[in-house]
Amino acid sequence: MSVPDHYFSPDPVAPEAVRTIRVPLDGREREMVTATGVFSGDRLDVGTAVLLDAVPAPPETGELLDLGCGWGPIAATLALRSPAARVWAVDVNARALSLVERNAELLSISNITPALPERVPADVRFDAIWSNPPIRIGKPQLHALLETWIPRLAPGATAWLVVQKHLGADSLLRWLAERFAGYEVERADSRKTYRIIAITAPD
Repeated sequence: MSVPDHYFSPDPVAPEAVRTIRVPLDGREREMVTATGVFSGDRLDVGTAVLLDAVPAPPETGELLDLGCGWGPIAATLALRSPAARVWAVDVNARALSLVERNAELLSISNITPALPERVPADVRFDAIWSNPPIRIGKPQLHALLETWIPRLAPGATAWLVVQKHLGADSLLRWLAERFAGYEVERADSRKTYRIIAITAPD
């Protein structure tokens, strides 16, 4: 029996059915490509849209991270808003990373670096992290993911996460506050059925 693809599969086996969609990004409608086998491959996910609408402007320079980038709407927004920064678009899904690269070309963006997690140099510290994290990988894997990347925030930098309330946003907030006791952890906003969680590293 074959194992079904998930958006967090490293190499989706389903045929890559590419489509072009129009996406509201950084105040404009833009054409981007998506495909089967990646997260929300037919539209801009509601949680992602909530995140992009709720967070403050990213730092103008430095190292920015879209963690679990999918086909790249968060990374593209970071790059458009901060053209002098380097944006790391990180995902385990090779198809997603290929789409990020294609979308950067479509949007004439030159400051996005798509990368598998292990290809991000260990000494890079991030001046902001934006993420619609892959909740459905399961709690242990999600916690391990956040324990890997949140400590890589630069001093005083903030990670912004969007999590659906019904998928455990409030319990995740409590866990983050306990696990990252030296950080400032708060529910920064609540829109529709989503929470925006902010985790700020100590100075």
